[in-house]
Amino acid sequence: MGDTLLMIGTRKGLWLARSDGDRTGWEVDGPHFPGEEITATAIDTRRSSPRLLMGGFGWHWGPFLVRSDDLGRSWNDPEQRSVVFPEDTGEALHTVWQIVPDHDGRDGVVWAGSEPSALWCSEDHGESFELVRGLWDNPDRPHWEPGGGGKALHTILPHPTDDHRMNVAMSTGGVYRTQDGGETWAPSNHGITVDYMPEPPPPYGYCVHRVARDAGDPTHLMMQHHGGVYRSDDDGASWTPVDEQLPADFGFPVVAHPHRSGTAYVFPVTHVSRTPPQGRCAVYRTDDAGASWQECAEGLPDEPYHAGVLRDAMCTDDHDTAGVYVGTRDGHVFASPDEGEHWTTVARHLPDVLSVRAAAIS
Repeated sequence: MGDTLLMIGTRKGLWLARSDGDRTGWEVDGPHFPGEEITATAIDTRRSSPRLLMGGFGWHWGPFLVRSDDLGRSWNDPEQRSVVFPEDTGEALHTVWQIVPDHDGRDGVVWAGSEPSALWCSEDHGESFELVRGLWDNPDRPHWEPGGGGKALHTILPHPTDDHRMNVAMSTGGVYRTQDGGETWAPSNHGITVDYMPEPPPPYGYCVHRVARDAGDPTHLMMQHHGGVYRSDDDGASWTPVDEQLPADFGFPVVAHPHRSGTAYVFPVTHVSRTPPQGRCAVYRTDDAGASWQECAEGLPDEPYHAGVLRDAMCTDDHDTAGVYVGTRDGHVFASPDEGEHWTTVARHLPDVLSVRAAAIS
């Protein structure tokens, strides 16, 4: 089965956790870049040796995106800027919010999302990035406003078989998609219900927290919105609510199973306090694209629990039996080696967890 590497980005540095194939015992190393905000992590396993990518904000370096080819033992110089706004935009990078390697057929292509809301493309494994001008020049951009976490492009969903198609999401612009390789982008928020929009609602301005693409059918998407969990069966052209059986319709992350169609995970929190309903620390899994939800909490804290989970702080690995990982705002990291059925604790008392990524490695 191979080993498993887990990257844990926090408010004050990066931790690396490693386990063997059973994923029940973990060795944790860190902090790397102590004191720095690590807002984005990625593990690119398309190369013969995995490349780790990490983005964040340092009080000395400012915003940075760095990489490691030796599993975190060394990193390139953070002062080597790889994400820089062109001078004519009049903007400066605040931080990198998302890093996504493309599919295996596009070896070398890596995507990044930033604050302010922008999409970036690298064709050299993440060593340099260019601004995707088609999205930046979209006429809706003046209407995109910052959400509570900032004005961030936080979701990037390359299509696994059609390189002309991609979906992105941002706060608070909503979901946008391209069908011409990024030249043009259209809002894709039809069906989302909100109580703060005028009538009729505009096509932009939706506070999307996260979107995930189904592993079996790339036209199927799952969304966690500011209020509501939604499913799309047409690549984001329209959305249907699927949160009736959840204890709360609010939350931040949504994660798709890496192999099994129709399976996804959310971590509900209450709208006002951003804490688990009734103090119940629980991941919820659907195996039928949101028609029903199952609580997955065996091994998670059973005492009243009051920490939430941010949008990038839940993930899966790519083992045949998928592992699921959750990092909380009070510095706990939990792992399930069996797709959510049972949970163990990877780390305690870390800083606020902002991002987690896991992968099987040789």
